[in-house]
Amino acid sequence: MKYAVVGFLFFCVLHVHFRGKVRLPFMRQLFDHSSFMAPINLFMQLFSRVPAQPFLEAERWDELAPLQQNWQVIRAEAVNLLALQKIKAAEQNNDAGFNSFFKTGWKRFYLKWYGAGHPSAERLCPQTVALLRGIPSVKAAMFAELPPGAKLNPHRDPYAGSLRYHLGLMTPNDDRCFIEVDGQRHSWRDGQSVVFDETFIHWAVNGSESNRVILFCDIERPMRFRWAQAINRWLGRTLMTAASSPNETGDQTGVISKLFTISYVMGQYRRRYKAWNKTAYQVTKAGLIIGLAALIIWL
Repeated sequence: MKYAVVGFLFFCVLHVHFRGKVRLPFMRQLFDHSSFMAPINLFMQLFSRVPAQPFLEAERWDELAPLQQNWQVIRAEAVNLLALQKIKAAEQNNDAGFNSFFKTGWKRFYLKWYGAGHPSAERLCPQTVALLRGIPSVKAAMFAELPPGAKLNPHRDPYAGSLRYHLGLMTPNDDRCFIEVDGQRHSWRDGQSVVFDETFIHWAVNGSESNRVILFCDIERPMRFRWAQAINRWLGRTLMTAASSPNETGDQTGVISKLFTISYVMGQYRRRYKAWNKTAYQVTKAGLIIGLAALIIWL
């Protein structure tokens, strides 16, 4: 039985790895967060009602039209946040989902995050929050800033229960500022939207001299059956709410983000050990992986 379980888990990881044209190095994929979610994502992709392709037609989601129709209203609130310096990196390493993005200057301000509460968004962005509240399929939303010279390295998001929606608010309107999903590029434009599957390998860069600010949303993946949609909704509400991160004091911090703060501190010691002796670090890492694999087989 245990071999069947291990075999199924490995099959799920292979499914993630070979999905799409662009792939991560296999060893990186093996220990990537998307591999730990692979069994859930296999379910989501198997029963998905949308085609397995990097970009999807935004017009498919009629309920999102109010966002594009009111993009200037939304932009005005984003511009105000920029002036107040509220679009920023997490200050206490308590953003499990996006912590690695902050290294190159990427910043965010949460407007909505599944079941978590963000009173700061309701206070500072009432019109945008009201628009989002009227669209139940939008499970999460934020303003995301990518300053000149910033780059997000190739990655795939861990949870396949959603699709990604971007609406250009204040962009360079320049092809040097783009996102590439499974080898296909899209350059943001003011007032224009795009939907893509974030479980394909994607990366982004702002090679222009101007800032880029977008409305960034997770929309619920449409499923073929009502029972599958109900499972997706429950998992999103349970798992993703636990990864919530605050804009400021008073906003909700999920348990995963709280635990991430602890792991971040431990990671600092890991990086110091690696800097002290890289060979010893690699031997220790290999020993832990082999030990974990042996424990799983033994159990």
